Amino acid sequence: MSIWTYIINRAIRAFILILGIIVLTFLLSHVLAPNPAHVWAGPHAAPSVIQAIVQEYHLNQPLYVQLYYYLISSLTFNFGVSPFFKQPVSELIAVYLPRTLQLIFVALILTGLIGIFSGAFAAEYKDEWGDYTVKVLYLISWCMPPFLAALLLQLFIAYDWGVLPPNLIADPTLSAPKFITGFPTIDALIESNWPYFWSSLRHLVLPAFALALISFGIITRITRSSMLLSLQADYIRAAIMRGVEKRRVVYVHALKNSMIPIVTLLALVFSWMISGSVIIETIFSYQGLGWLLTTALYNYDYPTVIGCSIVIGIAVVLANFVADVLYAIIDPRIKLG
Repeated sequence: MSIWTYIINRAIRAFILILGIIVLTFLLSHVLAPNPAHVWAGPHAAPSVIQAIVQEYHLNQPLYVQLYYYLISSLTFNFGVSPFFKQPVSELIAVYLPRTLQLIFVALILTGLIGIFSGAFAAEYKDEWGDYTVKVLYLISWCMPPFLAALLLQLFIAYDWGVLPPNLIADPTLSAPKFITGFPTIDALIESNWPYFWSSLRHLVLPAFALALISFGIITRITRSSMLLSLQADYIRAAIMRGVEKRRVVYVHALKNSMIPIVTLLALVFSWMISGSVIIETIFSYQGLGWLLTTALYNYDYPTVIGCSIVIGIAVVLANFVADVLYAIIDPRIKLG
């Protein structure tokens, strides 16, 4: 099987899975709200408003007809208008999704750096103090609930020590940059809005580190296992016999050849972070897609909840698709599978 056949095959599977997510969301939404028009319109809507929603979304037609229009609307990201925010849901997602992606990308970099180098350190000192120390640290972080890690960081670093701000996306007294890319830090950098740029970076550290803290353990474990296998290879032993410094052998030669499984794992961690960011953003009041979803749930904002859920589901599927493609590119043996 060629690499392009493999990618097309995975793309078709990803599209089918996305369709399944949309259909499942449709069915669950009708189970939770048999009369969605009343929920969409809000608790104090006039009968004329409810009737207009019924006509617009074809809620007076058979279920399969509703599903057809639901699929078309979802695939074109037309989720209706939010009764709470009074804006189209697609516009809300366009504003808040880049903020979540910014948070996840920074957290993913921190996760990769911490996980890879702690795993290599544990492999270098196998069955010694360094190995045991790393094991204890990543087991504690891995078992810790996301909200607890976030609250501890917020309590000690933000409130007790006052090193970093405890919440929000930036200092509210500063003028925000214009919407260019949607990523607040990048937009501030493009506009040379330095006060907002540095403020957004400072506000980004704690939530990103909270996400990284609860997810680096799996990267550490896989890196350690891969490193131990690589260190037993003949070329590693030959390098040691030639007098190459042990640290260079571990962190250059062995680590480089242990990175293949880490690529796929980072994409999977990205998928997990999308859902984990809902809790982190709520605790830090970091106004991303997770914060938007939580706010919509509290205010019975039905269209926004559906729109955010579908977008999160699609993002998880695409992250796994990217992982499969990267794995096939890095490891040519996948092309034959």
